[in-house]
Amino acid sequence: MNTSTKLFSELVKTINQLDLKTVSDERKAVLQPLADFIQAKVNAKEEIRINFICTHNSRRSHLSQVWAQTIATYLTFKNVTCYSGGTEATALFPMIVQTLKKAGFQINQLSTNENPVYSIKYAENEHPIIGFSKKLDDAFNPASDFAAVLTCDSANEACPFVPGAAKRIPITFEDPKVFDNTPQQTEKYQERSLQIATEMLFVFSQITS
Repeated sequence: MNTSTKLFSELVKTINQLDLKTVSDERKAVLQPLADFIQAKVNAKEEIRINFICTHNSRRSHLSQVWAQTIATYLTFKNVTCYSGGTEATALFPMIVQTLKKAGFQINQLSTNENPVYSIKYAENEHPIIGFSKKLDDAFNPASDFAAVLTCDSANEACPFVPGAAKRIPITFEDPKVFDNTPQQTEKYQERSLQIATEMLFVFSQITS
């Protein structure tokens, strides 16, 4: 599949450094149901909607949403829209913004309330991802025919059933929050971001058109 040249050059540089060999067989088995969902939608020529869900919609679910949308565009997939939500709404954690900026995203803060709204751009001519914390059933998110991807254990346990979801897929990641206010914070957030980016690249690389 031909890759797109539309993404920002710094972002392409980050993606080109991702190594699919770092995805273990165990993780490939965890990721396969999402690849299967996407492949089935591609085969049926249907819209692909993925809602990444975590408890607070503040860290891992946003990283997953942003990277999945970006990788889909990078690999020139059409009709893919990625969302995120939580079992409760809090705020997009500022370290996530800094981590994504370092990867090459262009981010503008659109509001300054307790739950700020961000414009997250990955390409000059693509609509930005609108990032803010919201519940999984927020009006901003799809109501039906989407894959619900549970990115943390607590959300996975709290959401045995996700209303409207065509498929429920647990793909959990370790929480970088445990390193907040430590000397390792920046390094660990970047590590988690690049893991998620690599795994989303693996997923979309499995798909044949």
